[in-house]
Amino acid sequence: MTSLIEMIRRLHDGVFGAVETITAGWFLGLFSRFVIAATLYVYYLNSAKTKIGDGLLGMFEVTDSAYIQIAGKAFEAAGYEASALPLPAHIMVYAGTYGEFILPVLVIIGLFARVGAVGMIAFVFVQTYVDATGHGVALGTLFNGQPGEILDQRLFWITPLIYVAVKGPGLISLDTLISRWWNARLTGPLPA
Repeated sequence: MTSLIEMIRRLHDGVFGAVETITAGWFLGLFSRFVIAATLYVYYLNSAKTKIGDGLLGMFEVTDSAYIQIAGKAFEAAGYEASALPLPAHIMVYAGTYGEFILPVLVIIGLFARVGAVGMIAFVFVQTYVDATGHGVALGTLFNGQPGEILDQRLFWITPLIYVAVKGPGLISLDTLISRWWNARLTGPLPA
């Protein structure tokens, strides 16, 4: 019996040790960024598009829709007049609008990926807060056996972002390419 258990342990350690060795340094960062690209990128891109003007130059015009979605109650209290809002509301609306465009791209391509991931995590927390307080969305609760609720969904959203923020985007990323280029530039050509 002991030899059977030992054989299973060795098989387990051998198989999963090989998987760990083969994927070390590149797979989890790349896969986390793939999950973000596959699940959140288009969502945030479409959301951001509802907040800007039409056409190419519309990218530089934050519309009333952005104020309604991000600072709805304050915008309503200001009589739907953006100029009547205080500066912090404008900063929040502009940061939220352009954050939806920029942060996912930074994470996906692996350029300043950790900063982008931390920004997206903060964005998800603010988005969740606005959904609950500004739009009256019921968040649900964790550990209740109903995984389709908002809190469960947002927890799944931030899981790959936490990985990228903590461990980095992996070897297959612009961060790694730029870092290697920069280090080679500082130390001179590598010996042959």
